[in-house]
Amino acid sequence: MNIVILGCGRTGSYLAKKMVMEGHQVSVVDSNRTSFALLGPDFAGELILGTGIDEDVLIRAGIENADAFVAVTNHENTNLMAAQVAKYTFQVPRAICRVEDPARQEIYRNLGLEIICHTIWEVAKVDEILAQDK
Repeated sequence: MNIVILGCGRTGSYLAKKMVMEGHQVSVVDSNRTSFALLGPDFAGELILGTGIDEDVLIRAGIENADAFVAVTNHENTNLMAAQVAKYTFQVPRAICRVEDPARQEIYRNLGLEIICHTIWEVAKVDEILAQDK
């Protein structure tokens, strides 16, 4: 599978390394060159310096042949915008995007994006842990 990941922080770098280890072709896009250090010197994927909403940057990352696009920067609006560009401009079959605001989850899911809302997941996990004490 060809995967383009936007954001090389803790989540993006961990995901990129995992996907490469599983045999996927991975390109990682980040606007901060020092972020790539999280991947380590032996990372076998492509590193693309640039902004994830820039179509030329996405093309350099291989978006035209991508099976999936994953936006996991710390900037919710960037994630949403980039995922929409991947889905609707480049027809990437799977556009996955991290958001923090639970209210936005359904809006963007209705637009065909696959949404990860860690706020909802964290609250559910805390609720699950607390329920164990009952």
